[in-house]
Amino acid sequence: MKPDTLAGIRVIEMSHMIMGPSCGMFLAMLGADVIKIEPPEGDRTRHLTGMGSGFFPIFNRGKRSVVLDLNSEAGIEALHGLLQDADVFIENFKEGSLDKRGLDSATLRTRYPRLIALPHKGFLNGPYRNRTALDEVVQMMTGLAYMTGPTGRPLRVGSSANDIMAGLFGAMSVMAALMDREKSGDGREVRVGLFENCLLLVAQHMVQYELEGTIAPPMPERDFSWPVYDIFETADAKQVFVGAVTLGHWDALCGLLGLTELVGRDDLKTKMQQIDARAWTLPLIAAAIRERELSDLEAAFLPLGIPYAPIAKPAEMYDDPHVNRPGGLLPSRYGDRQFRAPGLPFDIDGSPAEFDADVPDIGEHTNEVLGTIGLDRSTIDRASGKNAG
Repeated sequence: MKPDTLAGIRVIEMSHMIMGPSCGMFLAMLGADVIKIEPPEGDRTRHLTGMGSGFFPIFNRGKRSVVLDLNSEAGIEALHGLLQDADVFIENFKEGSLDKRGLDSATLRTRYPRLIALPHKGFLNGPYRNRTALDEVVQMMTGLAYMTGPTGRPLRVGSSANDIMAGLFGAMSVMAALMDREKSGDGREVRVGLFENCLLLVAQHMVQYELEGTIAPPMPERDFSWPVYDIFETADAKQVFVGAVTLGHWDALCGLLGLTELVGRDDLKTKMQQIDARAWTLPLIAAAIRERELSDLEAAFLPLGIPYAPIAKPAEMYDDPHVNRPGGLLPSRYGDRQFRAPGLPFDIDGSPAEFDADVPDIGEHTNEVLGTIGLDRSTIDRASGKNAG
């Protein structure tokens, strides 16, 4: 089913890359009319290749595209025409860069008291407010990269997790601000910080130090809390993660692998004893798994409830039966191409959440949208930069 929670809510999004656009996408998925403002040459993210080629199509699904030349008076006037009846304004530009155009949050809220201004920035208010941030920058600053790689080799996580999560917090904040506006009649400025988002991701390690005085080692070197929580190689040279986190898992895994001598031993009766014995039990388990093919192990693990996962590449998700369940992948049009991508990760009354997931062409909706605020064709051409040069 198509969520319509935000039906009737108009969002003006003037952002690029991932953080701001992901927020707009989440709001569009919930039924909002999200109008993406692009410069005459289009959002620069449209033109990325390689690992950046998925940025624009993924995070701009379900929006309408309007081209405005904000270096022109006509473009600025058209933007204000859109903001006049807008509910939300999303931007993620460098601190202070919109001030000279009168598009900073304070000015907009004075002019449009019911508007919810949603700047997505590197940092919240504080000493770092004016610093430039990227996903990788804040991962290094907060210790997330330290926790991800082995000692001396800090690594960023393998996706734009901070940008996406910060966009999600932005969408959640909009929902709260809209509810508040129903009572107060007033808009809000809600500033989302990429650094603070990442800080939340490492909070568990911070609190461990706060409570116990111990500094958590990087995840590849962590002290294990489970008897088996490791990656193994199979007989057909594939990798599989296997976990045994309960006494029942331990007995089932050992029985399945023919390691019955490890079951019921006095020195392996408790989970803590099993953890302490990892140095000599894991090689036995690894050797037993190496004798079995992955498909054989999967068929055996499933009925026993043993946690397991083949090590997969993102591209292999297109062949995954669960990913391909009805509603698991939403089809999208992107220019003259088609692609499939995940939608919202929840069901509503047992049905997957769906939405119109096409990606707009540059300025595809310029005439349509600007016409609704009373602009004629000549004014639209000036506002969108068609007469420039």
